[in-house]
Amino acid sequence: MTFRLSGIDPTPYEALFALDDAELQRRGAKRCRADSDSGYPCRAGLEDAKAGDELLLLPYEHQPAASPYHASGPIFVRRGATRRELPPGVVPPYVSKRLISLRAYDAVHMMVDAAVCEGGEVARELERMFGDGVVAYVHLHNAKRGCFSCVAHRA
Repeated sequence: MTFRLSGIDPTPYEALFALDDAELQRRGAKRCRADSDSGYPCRAGLEDAKAGDELLLLPYEHQPAASPYHASGPIFVRRGATRRELPPGVVPPYVSKRLISLRAYDAVHMMVDAAVCEGGEVARELERMFGDGVVAYVHLHNAKRGCFSCVAHRA
């Protein structure tokens, strides 16, 4: 397989869990508890939080590059999450059960390809995208809400 999915580093968000709700709101974040085992995808651990888990919903700059595609959006991070990097070719249920938008970028952070597919087709689509040598990385987004999901790099 030519790709490896990685979660975000949760370290910058750990201290935010100690803040009260008013301070979180001032920072554009919100504390929540998962009310089911689905619907609260943690962007660090690459898995849905379990019912009762505490999470923060907050803005995340998923495309920080100096590029026309510079972007941010909301993400969930679960309390106590660790960054997960999956073995090559593995697509977890966190991705495979959702409609996914894939956005491929080159080394200077310009979008060179894009697709929307059912999660079960993500591996095939990533293989196709990384078949183009100009693709440096691919961002995955939950297509329905547009939220950043994870990043794929060449394995």
